[in-house]
Amino acid sequence: MSTAAASGGRMRAYMEFLAAVFYFFLARALAHRGAQGFSSDRWSPLVEQAMLAFLMLIGYAAMGFWLDHEEHPISAQGWPRRKGWPGEAGLGLATGWGLAVICVLPMVVAGGIAISVSAQPSAWGWLMADAAFFALAAVAEEIAFRGYGFQRFAHAVGPIGASLGFAVYYALVQAMILGSNHASVAVSAALGLVLSTAYLRTRALWLSWGLNFGWKASRALLFGLAVSGVSSHSPVVQGNPMGPFWLTGGGFGLDGTWVAFAIVLASLPVVFKITRDLDYRYNAPTIVPGGIPVDMDAAARAQHEAAMGPAEPAAPTLVQIGPAATPPPCCQGARFPRKPRDQLLRTIEPGPLPQR
Repeated sequence: MSTAAASGGRMRAYMEFLAAVFYFFLARALAHRGAQGFSSDRWSPLVEQAMLAFLMLIGYAAMGFWLDHEEHPISAQGWPRRKGWPGEAGLGLATGWGLAVICVLPMVVAGGIAISVSAQPSAWGWLMADAAFFALAAVAEEIAFRGYGFQRFAHAVGPIGASLGFAVYYALVQAMILGSNHASVAVSAALGLVLSTAYLRTRALWLSWGLNFGWKASRALLFGLAVSGVSSHSPVVQGNPMGPFWLTGGGFGLDGTWVAFAIVLASLPVVFKITRDLDYRYNAPTIVPGGIPVDMDAAARAQHEAAMGPAEPAAPTLVQIGPAATPPPCCQGARFPRKPRDQLLRTIEPGPLPQR
């Protein structure tokens, strides 16, 4: 699917991976500064994620086009407009929502969640803005951690090494968030491994994007819980978990619990199962014909003649193309009798002339 996967050697792929990592941090710094300069504090998170997603998409597309001569660099990053892509995104969204629900259920059973709902009309407008924030944040993360850089690193060390390496890379980036702990780093590593597996199984980012989006947006927008230490993403639903810290994660959210780590890691075989058909469709080996063309009929005839001797030539056969002409019915089988000579002479002798 990607031309970059087949171009260049391992050392060149590794150098391009390092360039992609450097560009990610550069684009993130530019997006952060640009959002602060072009928008207010309330709109700054949404504008920052939009700018980061745009810079990542355009920058990695330029790298794929100029460095690896990709004909369709955006599709090669993992965004092909192929048949069934909305269904793939929906499947990932449902899987991410399921993970969030499974993580919330023990919290509800152990201590419960105090939920308050706002009925102000402006809150519903901000709810849509927060949904767009999580959608764009998931796009930026998928491009950064499963896009061009991941593909080049996979070309250098293989898909398994790339999945493990980018899981650690994603965990280190998430460790920079204020309030992170050992459990949050482990959850980020497990989530990165699951998302990389989803990409490798489908050769696209639609399913992994939906899973990433559903996992984060469901906890914030549906249950009003904190996500990575931020609890201001849900203007409609506000949730206050009442359980112990090891189960709720406190102010950091479920990202900082070992329960979430176990559940996210246990979702790996689920991702394998739901992507079985997609893996067969997009990862099945392509049979490429090669060698010398062989006439199977001629080979079988030569083998038969070697065992039984040369076959005698067949007698020529006449093939009648059209129907034979048949005489008319009045003349079929008709024979004209021969008259005797004297009778014949008598018939030609002149008779008496008619008298007038």
